[in-house]
Amino acid sequence: MPRRGLAGLADLLKKLVAIHATGFFIVAAAGLTASPVMAGEVSANTAEKRKVAKTAQASKRKVHKRRAYVRKPSDAKLAGLHKVRDQLRLRSSVALVIDQDTQEVLLSKNEEAVLPIASLSKLMTGIVVRESELPMDEKITITRDDVDTEKGSKSRLHVGAVLTRAELLHLALMSSENRAAHALGRSHPGGMPVFVALMNKKAQELGMNDTKFVEPTGLSSDNKSSATDLAMLVDAASEDEVLREYSTSPGYRVAFGRRRLQYSNTNWLVRSPKWDIGLQKTGYISEAGQCLVLQAKVAGRKLIMVFLDSVGRRTRLADAERVRRWLESQPARNTETSAAGTPELHALQIPVLASH
Repeated sequence: MPRRGLAGLADLLKKLVAIHATGFFIVAAAGLTASPVMAGEVSANTAEKRKVAKTAQASKRKVHKRRAYVRKPSDAKLAGLHKVRDQLRLRSSVALVIDQDTQEVLLSKNEEAVLPIASLSKLMTGIVVRESELPMDEKITITRDDVDTEKGSKSRLHVGAVLTRAELLHLALMSSENRAAHALGRSHPGGMPVFVALMNKKAQELGMNDTKFVEPTGLSSDNKSSATDLAMLVDAASEDEVLREYSTSPGYRVAFGRRRLQYSNTNWLVRSPKWDIGLQKTGYISEAGQCLVLQAKVAGRKLIMVFLDSVGRRTRLADAERVRRWLESQPARNTETSAAGTPELHALQIPVLASH
């Protein structure tokens, strides 16, 4: 190549290096011509767009996560029932404690309010199952119909799992297993409509005039009752030995072929040596708050306790503990002390206890 041509090529290469260093983009078209578009600017714009997109996506995820943890106020809160004070400083908006034998009301708070009752509904499910006298060893398969579409709650019972009616009832009462409760209603002769009709019929027979059931799990907020009605439900359910046993067992293991699942009771009071619990049931959905009913022997008396719309899973149990300690601190009841002026146990004369 001629020396002049080599010199020209060298100058061109120097220009190309300089252009590249300043970020210009080169386009070859009938010779080499410099483009006015800067490669660095394009890269910067692309990176900035990607950064903005990622930030937007992250913000959406954070907002979705925050929304997932936002709990709707319960019906009792919306009605202002949590503002009602009681001398035991209970954290439940509704409370009722009665002597099961005498029907004497020992404590009451908003006991007539009709509210969603969540999984407390499963006690009526248990009564209907027991009174149906269907074979308890009959095998029932969990189907897609049993999957919760109301609240999207999780379950360890996979679709296709096969359990006996007894096992389903045990899990429904002890661990509040929703698919188990739904399967009990679905598999009843006549299906779910007949089962729910039997739930409401039994409620009327018991005098639970403020109670309505629309399904057997309690996931629907349309399952409603009052503390007064629920005390009747507990009283009736406690007469059944199987319901007492299943609801108070600390744990239970079920097998699916080679797979075994260990379940625990949702109420840790059943494991406490301080308690003699005959029957119990917990419940929760956002509209109902944390709920608890139980039948227990305290200070020599058989009591029925109802707590609705407590602020937390532990506080409903703490409320039961407050009532137990209060009753155990009372002097023994007899006609002589009552005649001498010792106050009878009732809501208006409950002493103030320190909060715990």
